[in-house]
Amino acid sequence: MIKLIKGILICFSVFLCSISGFSQKKSDAIEVLIVDGFNNHNWQQMTFLVSKILTESGLFHVSVSTAPSEPSVSEWADWNPDFSNYDLVIQNTNNYHNRSLRWPRSVEKNLEDFVKSGGGLYILHSANNAFPDWAAYNEMMGPGWRSVDEGIAIQIGDHGELIEIPSGEGETTFHGRRSDEVIHVLNNHPINKGFPKAWKTADLELYKYVRGSIKNLTVLSYATDKESQINWPVEWVVKYGKGRVYNSSMGHIWKREVYPNGFRCIGFQTTLIRTTEWLATGKVTTKVPDNFPTATTICLADEELNQE
Repeated sequence: MIKLIKGILICFSVFLCSISGFSQKKSDAIEVLIVDGFNNHNWQQMTFLVSKILTESGLFHVSVSTAPSEPSVSEWADWNPDFSNYDLVIQNTNNYHNRSLRWPRSVEKNLEDFVKSGGGLYILHSANNAFPDWAAYNEMMGPGWRSVDEGIAIQIGDHGELIEIPSGEGETTFHGRRSDEVIHVLNNHPINKGFPKAWKTADLELYKYVRGSIKNLTVLSYATDKESQINWPVEWVVKYGKGRVYNSSMGHIWKREVYPNGFRCIGFQTTLIRTTEWLATGKVTTKVPDNFPTATTICLADEELNQE
C-alpha cells in the first residue's frame, strides 16, 4: 500500500483533465507492477505520482511491491513478487546510497526470466544508478549511471551518429544542475510518433557520460549540454530476449520534493503513459495531447496541492 505523505495529497482529477487526449478507457487494463522500497531519491512520491498518472489515463491497473529497506532484515525472506502476473515492471529502487542492499538472487533471476520471455521493464530515473554488480541488469538497462571503467559511454554526433567512448576513457557519469532542456528526437519509434522533432521539458537532469552495455541499444532522443555543446542521450530502449526495456533520466524527484516541474511536464507525462503502453503491448494507442510542448514552449500540468 502506498503511504501518502502528510500534506502532499495531489488533486489528479484536476490536472490530468487538463491534458487533452488522456480520456481513453480500456476494458482490459494493462497490469503494471512498481517495485520500490529503497532509493536515494524520494521514491515514495515517485511511486505515488507515477501510479496516479498511469491509473488516471484509464489504460492501466497499478500494483506496488515494496522491498525491505535494510540489507539484513528477516522481511527479505517473504519478499518475492510474482512478475508473471504483470505485463510490465517499473523499477524504482537503487542502492547508490547503500551498496550492501541487493534483491535476493532468486528475485533477480525471476526478473531476468520475465523480461527475456517478453515482459516489459521501465527503468525509472535513478533506477539506472542501481546494482552495478548485477550483470543481467546492466545488460537490460543499457547505459546508466556508472563509473568510468564500467562500460561504453555514448555521445550523439552533429549528424545523429552515435559516438562511442571506450570504457576507461572520458569520465564517470555525472550531471549539472537541473535545467530546462530541448529534447531532440533521434530515432522514430512508437513512443515518440507524433511528437515534434524537438520539444522542451522542464527541470531535467542531463546525464553526461552515461555508460554501460550498448547491446541491442536504440537511442530515442538527446539534449545538448549548453556549456560544452555536446549532445547526450536522454532516452533509450533495449531489446532483451523477447522483452523490451526503456531507460531515461526524466522523472526526477529529489528528497522533500512533492510535484516538481519535471514531473508536471506534459511531455514527460505523455512519454510515461505511451512508454508504459509500448512496453506492455509493443504498440501505442495513446494520442499526443494538443498541449504537448514545442521546441520553445514548456507546458506544465496544473498544480493543485492540499497543504493542510
